[in-house]
Amino acid sequence: MQFELQHTDSKTKARVGSLHTDHGEIETPIFMPVGTVASVKAMPQQTLLNDTKAKIILGNTYHLYLRPGLDTLEKAGGLHKFMNWSKPILTDSGGYQVYSLAEMRKINEDGVKFRSHIDGSSHVFTPENAIDTQRVIGGDIIMAFDECPPHPCDKDYAKKSMHMTHRWLDRCFNQLESTAPKYGYNQTLFPIIQGSVYTDLRKESAEYCSERSTVGVAIGGLSVGEPAPEMYAMTEVCTEIMPKDKARYLMGVGTPINILECIALGVDMFDCVMPSRNARNGMLFTSEGTVNIKNRKWADDFGPIDPNGKSYVDQYYSKAYLRHLFAANELLALHIATAHNLAFYLWLVKEARLKIQSGEFSQWKNEMVEKLGRRL
Repeated sequence: MQFELQHTDSKTKARVGSLHTDHGEIETPIFMPVGTVASVKAMPQQTLLNDTKAKIILGNTYHLYLRPGLDTLEKAGGLHKFMNWSKPILTDSGGYQVYSLAEMRKINEDGVKFRSHIDGSSHVFTPENAIDTQRVIGGDIIMAFDECPPHPCDKDYAKKSMHMTHRWLDRCFNQLESTAPKYGYNQTLFPIIQGSVYTDLRKESAEYCSERSTVGVAIGGLSVGEPAPEMYAMTEVCTEIMPKDKARYLMGVGTPINILECIALGVDMFDCVMPSRNARNGMLFTSEGTVNIKNRKWADDFGPIDPNGKSYVDQYYSKAYLRHLFAANELLALHIATAHNLAFYLWLVKEARLKIQSGEFSQWKNEMVEKLGRRL
């Protein structure tokens, strides 16, 4: 597996690249739909491939470990075969999900002891078994086990947490090197930069993780409640240090505006539940702004959700029809809305790639940010 940097924008730090994996090439910048439990909610795999043009999806180690469980996944031949997904998969390490279980977990140097949100049963994640678990799941890109500190947190906590994450990273690499992939294709490990919103800690972590990475490095611990300007500032601190010849992944981000601003800061890869989660609540992203499809104003609007959209949703379904489906609690509403939002996100990063290549990114990004901030 390797990352190839192909072009950098002359006015910003935006980049075009290509990540080569055994399950296919990923052109960057890229957005990864989140497939929490071997499913991107409301989306058949063929629709992801053929309509939204997803090139890679994300699986959640914590959730897959609990259900369907490692025995089932190994018998199936890994997550790709289990869910019939032929493209690359990235798996997180479980660190963020454990972070979200603040009332149900205990952290120490060895790892994290937590209780299942499903049945209350007790489990332990360590750097070693996080790697072993991801070997069984079979992601192409697997993530180091880390602690994601909350926001806000004091600097002393953030520093201690960061150093423990670094020690865990070394244990992850040791475990990776002492084991082998299970399904005949390569897996690569991305370190995760931490340090909360403290510049000196972010610099230290970026340097530590960058020295140990082989193909890519992730920025973690952002999009956890901090204001957007702080997220951008910390992202820029990291990308100034992260190697130019390795993929840069900003975890859990974010809105379309967040993505464009962070592409301009030199980030290559993104994931977020926002397009699918917001879709299920009737909030749709378009090239002209955000639409709450449940509003009465759309009841007689027979035009497409996005007049500039390229997905089958915009070709076949009107705002009025989709509003009706939501009002009737029809399950089809969830599929159509999710397909639209994911297609829009994938269109947005593809268009950003084209604009970087043509030298028009900076002006286009500023125009898009203005439009994307509108509530229609």
